[in-house]
This record gives sequence, structure tokens and C-alpha cells, in this order.
Amino acid sequence: MKMRKFKLSVALLLFTGLSGLQAQEKIPQVEELLEKMTLEEKIGQLNLLTPGGGIATGSVVSEDVEAKIKAGNVGGVFGVSSPERVRQAQELAVKNSRLGIPLLIGSDIIHGYKTTYPIPLGLSSSWDLELIKEGAEMAAKEATADGINWNFSPMVDIARDPRWGRIAEGAGEDPYLGSQIAKAMVEGYQGEDMSLPHTMMATVKHMALYGAPEAGRDYNTVDMSRLKMFNEYLPPYKAAVDAGVGSVMTSFNDIDGIPATGNKWLLTDLLRERWGFDGFVVSDYTSVNEMIAHGLGDLQAVSALAINAGLDMDMVGEGFLTTLKKSVEEGLVSEEQITKAARRILEAKHKIGLLDDPYLYSDESRPEKDILTEENRQLARKAATRSFVLLKKHNNTLPLFKNAKIALVGPLANNKNNMLGTWAPTGNPQLSVPILEGLKNVAPNANITYAKGANISNDTSFAKKVNVFGQRIQIAEESPEALLKEALDLAKSSDVVVAVVGEATEMSGEAASRTDITIPDSQKKLINELVKTGKPVVLVLMSGRPLDISEEMALPVSILQIWHPGVEAGNAVGDVLFGNYNPSGKLTNSWPRSVGQIPIHYRMKTTGRPGPESGDFQKFKTNYLDSPNSPLLPFGYGLSYTTFEYSDVKANAEKLGTDGSIELSATVTNTGDFDGEEVVQLYIRDVVRSVTPPGKELKGFQKIALKKGESKTVTFTITPEDLKFYNYNIEFVNEPGEYEFFIGGSSDNKMAGSFELTQ
Repeated sequence: MKMRKFKLSVALLLFTGLSGLQAQEKIPQVEELLEKMTLEEKIGQLNLLTPGGGIATGSVVSEDVEAKIKAGNVGGVFGVSSPERVRQAQELAVKNSRLGIPLLIGSDIIHGYKTTYPIPLGLSSSWDLELIKEGAEMAAKEATADGINWNFSPMVDIARDPRWGRIAEGAGEDPYLGSQIAKAMVEGYQGEDMSLPHTMMATVKHMALYGAPEAGRDYNTVDMSRLKMFNEYLPPYKAAVDAGVGSVMTSFNDIDGIPATGNKWLLTDLLRERWGFDGFVVSDYTSVNEMIAHGLGDLQAVSALAINAGLDMDMVGEGFLTTLKKSVEEGLVSEEQITKAARRILEAKHKIGLLDDPYLYSDESRPEKDILTEENRQLARKAATRSFVLLKKHNNTLPLFKNAKIALVGPLANNKNNMLGTWAPTGNPQLSVPILEGLKNVAPNANITYAKGANISNDTSFAKKVNVFGQRIQIAEESPEALLKEALDLAKSSDVVVAVVGEATEMSGEAASRTDITIPDSQKKLINELVKTGKPVVLVLMSGRPLDISEEMALPVSILQIWHPGVEAGNAVGDVLFGNYNPSGKLTNSWPRSVGQIPIHYRMKTTGRPGPESGDFQKFKTNYLDSPNSPLLPFGYGLSYTTFEYSDVKANAEKLGTDGSIELSATVTNTGDFDGEEVVQLYIRDVVRSVTPPGKELKGFQKIALKKGESKTVTFTITPEDLKFYNYNIEFVNEPGEYEFFIGGSSDNKMAGSFELTQ
């Protein structure tokens, strides 16, 4: 084996970046403060509290917050908004504490502030990086207008298990796409200068691997090899770090047997020394304290573990505040370690302009000018239309005629409480446009009648769990039979039926894991009875996760997946159903045929006994007795009202040198009757590798617009850098040999070519 212990390879240096090997230049303003600070004041900067309000992610709410701020025992708060309230909080710190250090004001701005747009999983389905960046810019402008300067977003956890509720908050299963989206969101939130009043500091979360919990159960343990970590789960976090993200939030899970919040390998060896991260690290909600339940000791022990591992700020738990001084006195923690953490918090406050102007984000004229403007709502509407994925077309039912007689049915068809989606604590559901209203806005000449048809669920105990933050599942006083009869009567007298079905908002999201990811039985019955009427049926499917819709795909229906679209939901749905916009979304997760296939994703490796390409069962091959191996719907899948054909897939050369590049291209033709957009996707397979390769890997994508009958040649430029992976020694390398490439409209495409990477 080659000796590489004391000498990094050139490739590894390029990947890690030299910043991790150099001392960061100190900021005089910060150093002057540190010279004046007592140990207690330094520890105070490491304490993040919430006075309550909004949606909490734990049962703890901080006490005596005002007194602690005055005493210099608080570095930041969250759950506070509006210029007036933020000014009051800053005055408590600036005018009453000994050193007058202002506060970080944080919040969870996950998919828009007041102007909410689609949940992140939905927005990722647009494959539109510029649109995603624009959404983050809008969110930053609105949130800073309300006094918030620090955002707990983006969440970039790779997730391949749709049982896990928080799959709704990320960008799906793929590390390449996830990395591109992470970069776009960080740049959107932070802009080029975080000290400007319309930008805010971003936080990449949850570091790390949080999206792979065993059994798909939230907060559960995660266990995987380093090889899988580096090749499949860590890239989006690093992309955010490379984009200059200001802070990192730790995850609740353990990694190699040590919780992330106390994991020195993760927070220091990897994040700081290997990746060169120079911001600060904050825990998730009480995750320091939760290491006690993990079995790592009492509050003093786990707090010492966390600070020594490289954690800088303790969210809500107050373990740092109450135990670190004692740990210093007992020699368990050095004051130098606390000074490092305090320096990082103060440097963040300097970066966002607070040390120069504590009231930078307290302009009372801004909310009216910057929040929920018509321009912002139009961007949210555009984002929603681009996120929808057409899953099935049947008998050219879509797009609908604008003068049609439409029976609009379903428990989500006229329901404001479920339009925003999970993790929208800053949005107001009552300002959202429900589907019924939106269809009437877009097609005022259509004859639209409405009936609920079914409850989201008839299970009262299930509804109680979902309704923790307000009524998301409303069980009607009428019997299920009466609701169904009303809907069927409308359907029989209509030209077409549009049924809006799926999940309530809090059926996905944090602490919302499900073992059954089918549409609830109450709605299944409605769908089946509507089909029996013989009328054309369009299912508008709302969810925060991939669902098992095997039964629905087998029915004679059209299906439009709309996720949870945000404040402009109804108008966006109207735009797509009536053809004002031709749907162009593509799935960013594979959808399973059943929960028994989970986890399923397109990058799965080929085994030593691969199943036959035909999908037919063969004994002693890797297959199921009762199901094909393939997903119901593959990663990258999405239909259009038009059709696209791919041809002339080729490489401009047979060989790629170590210092060169190669162009891979295909011609795409719109062969249908509508103008439309297509996400052209490039996948590459390393045929022979020193560690087993995945079947294929996404390496590029372009979203193009084509008028009907138009053709375009799409070209991807690939360099040897694009072919790198982590080998067995966790070195970032490429290897010479044959590579196959595939260009098409999903990960299931078959249009292929090949080239050779030479020495």
C-alpha cells in the first residue's frame, strides 16, 4: 500500500481545499471583544434560546430569557420576529448587558417566509437551479424585513426512504442534484455580502446522514460505511460549505456509534480540517441534552463532549451555560476551546453586520414593502407550477377545457389548512389559495361544482396525532357514505372529475414517519367509486413524500403530483390543469411499488447475481418472488402534455485525457402537439472500478424549452474531475478505463454511448 499518511495527493488537496490547512485571519473587532470577556460571557455567547411561539421541534421552551440576555448569557434567540420585537430584543442585549453584544436572530425559513412556495422536495422536482436560488433570495428578503438574520436552512440530507417524514424537506435521493441545489440555496440566502440588510446567514443541516435512519423512523440511529458516506451522503453538505455557508447544524442521529453533536471526527476532523469550514456549528434542538438518552453520560459529560468535539452553540438545552464553567475548573474542557467557539459566534455577527449596527434588521418600513407582495406571490405561483410532476396521462384528458363542466371533489380540494405543507411556521394558511378558488380564477367560464367526497382519514386517533399544530385532518359531521354520495352525484352530471387527494400537511415532516405510505383508505374508496362512474378522472395528488400508488396507476385516470404547493397553490394548479403551463417537473426520488422495496433508488449497485433485464423471475438471482426489482416510477421521471424523442446520442471523441474534456450530446425533438420543457439528464457508469460502482450516476442536466416540432442538440462537457469518486482509502480519485453514458428524460433511459479515460 502506498504511504500517504503525511502527504496529501494533489487530487485530495484540490478536493479538500487549502483553507482547511491555513489559519483564518482574525478580525480586530472580534479580538477586542474577546480580550474584554470573562469566561462566563464567552459561554453566554454559546447559548441559543427561544421564548416560545411558532412551531417548536422539542418540548422545551426557554425560561427567563429576558434576564439571561441582560446578564450576557445569550448569544442568539429564535422564535422572535417583526422589526419592533427584534429591536426590543437587541436593546436588551446592547443596552443592558456589560459588553452590549447584539444577538443572532434565527428562524426556520424552509420554503419561503410569509410567501411560502412548494416544500423543498417539490421545488427540487423543478430541476431549475435559478428558480430555486430566486426563491431563497425572496425568502431572505422577506425574513430580514421582519428582523431575522439567521436561517436554519437549507436541509440537504439525502433521503431514500419515503417512510421518513422529513424527506419532504430535502432534495431527494441523488448527491449530485442535492449538491447543486444546496449551492443554489446558500447563494440565494446569503448573496454576495451577508452584511447587506436583505441577505441572511444560512445553516446547512443536518450534519450528517440524518436522512438515512433505520426503519425510516425519525431521530433513529444511522449506520453506514465511510465509503457510502463520502460517495452518496456527504456531498451536499460539502457543496454548501464550498458555497460559503455561514453555519452548520448537527443532526440527532449517531455516526459510528457517537451522536453527531458530540462527534469530533465529524465536526473537527472532517468539517473543519478536511473541508476547511470556517463558520460556526450549532446543535439541533436540545441535541446536546439528548446525548444523555443515547447513553453517553450526564449533562456535564455530554456538554463537555460536544464542545471538545467542535460544537460552538447549544440550541435551547443550556447544558453549555450551566456546566461548562465547572468543566473548565475540573480540567475537562479548556478555556481555549470555549474562546474558539465564542470567536466563531462573534465572527458570524461581524459577517452579517450586527457588530457595526445591532439594529440593521429593525427597519419598520420594510415589512409592508417586502413581504407578501404581488411580485413575491407571482414567484411562488411560478415555482409551484414548475414543481408539479405529471405521473400519468390517460385518454388526453389533460389539459382541461376552460369551459368544461367539472366536478371538483376530494378532502384537499377546498382546504386552506393543507396548502402550505410541513415546516411553514412563518406562513399563514388562511392566506393561501385553495384549489377550488384557483380553478375558478384561471377558468372563470368553467362550470365548477365542489363536494368533499371523503375525509382525509376516518381514523380519529390518527387525526389526533396529525393535528398537533392545528386542524389538518377534519372529520366531517356527515357520514362517509353521505360524503361519497354527494361527490358521485356531482360526478355523474359532469364532463370530467378532478379529485384532489393525498396527505394532509402534517402527515409528512418532522416526527411524521409512516409505515403505510399508500393513500388513506377513505380516499381510496372515493377514487375507485369515481372511476366506476365512467367519467374521465384526474387525480391531483398532494403529498410530502413519494407514495405507494400502484393501485391508482393501474386505474384509467390521469395523475398530477403537486406536493404541497404553498400560498399560491390553487392558482398554480389551475395554470397546469387548464394548460396555461405545460408540466415539466421530474421526480427526485424513486417511487416504490410497495413499502417492501424500500430503500430503492436509481444508484443501486449491480450484484454478483444481477436480475435479468426483462424483469422476469429467475431462481438464484437477485429478485423478489412477488414484485419486479424496478421502482414504480424511476428517479428523473415526469411526463408532459407533449412528447419528446431523443436521437443521435454521441461523444465527440473516443478517449478523454487527464487534462482534457469530452463533449457528450443528444438531439431532443418535441414530437407532440404542445410547446413544452424537458429536463435532459446525463448519467455515467464506470464499467470497471477498484470499488463496486453504482449502476449509473447523474453527472449533468439541462432544462430546455422546445416549441412543438422543434429540435435542439444538448451538449454536456465532462472532464476527469467529473469522474472522481472516493476509493477504499477515502481518497478522491478517478481511474482510467471505459465509461458508459446515457442521455434521456429519466434515470431509466437507454440511449447510450461510451468513451475511455486514459492515463
